[in-house]
Amino acid sequence: MQTHQSTIDPAEVAKFEAMAAEWWDPNGKFKPLHMLNPCRLDYITTQIAAEFGRDLSDPKPFTGLRLLDIGCGGGLLSEPMARLGATVVGADAAAGNLPVARLHAEQSGLEIDYRHTAAEDLAEAGEQFDVVLNMEVVEHVADPQNFLDACQALLKPGGLMICSTINRNPKSYVMAIFGAEVVMRWLPRGTHEWDKFITPDELYDLISTAKLTPVDRKGFVFNPILWSWSLSDRDLSVNYVTASTKPL
Repeated sequence: MQTHQSTIDPAEVAKFEAMAAEWWDPNGKFKPLHMLNPCRLDYITTQIAAEFGRDLSDPKPFTGLRLLDIGCGGGLLSEPMARLGATVVGADAAAGNLPVARLHAEQSGLEIDYRHTAAEDLAEAGEQFDVVLNMEVVEHVADPQNFLDACQALLKPGGLMICSTINRNPKSYVMAIFGAEVVMRWLPRGTHEWDKFITPDELYDLISTAKLTPVDRKGFVFNPILWSWSLSDRDLSVNYVTASTKPL
């Protein structure tokens, strides 16, 4: 793996830095993520508990696990993982996100190691984690394969990577770009680029090429009537999530 080759796309980083102050505003530019977050957390916690034999009824079931939240943004996932007992490193290529994340963690009484860095830099430094959260990032990087190779290097043998992204098809254009950016104005125009979206089969191929073993995938489905998200075993047509492990 050529860990020295950056997978950071400066134009993508600039988009999120411009919105950094709004990370914790549930009605701001990250409203879609706030709405999706309970569904994401349900999937993440269930997968981690199953993989590491943890009881989610415990107050801190992830104690002893070292977790990386790559592309952590303002910490919407890092904070709940820390509350569940994990030792969390939150990494983001957008420097402007990190003061927001650090301040909110401090106000919440949480210790989270936030770093302005990239996956390949952490891998080159020899960092290792039990869990890598790679959520809504792969469609924003310059080279998805190199990025996933770096994520694989960051996992301990037997480790778990959870990766979510957006499918590439006409429906995803209508829902994720036209609907979210033009009609609902949940996100600034240009936040997503349809040709960077990745189909589930393409992602499985990328993950397998990175020498990880895909073990699960599900869809995140938005119900416009109930105004809520749910997990689906079959509908991966727009947003979806995968779990994969690093062989022992």
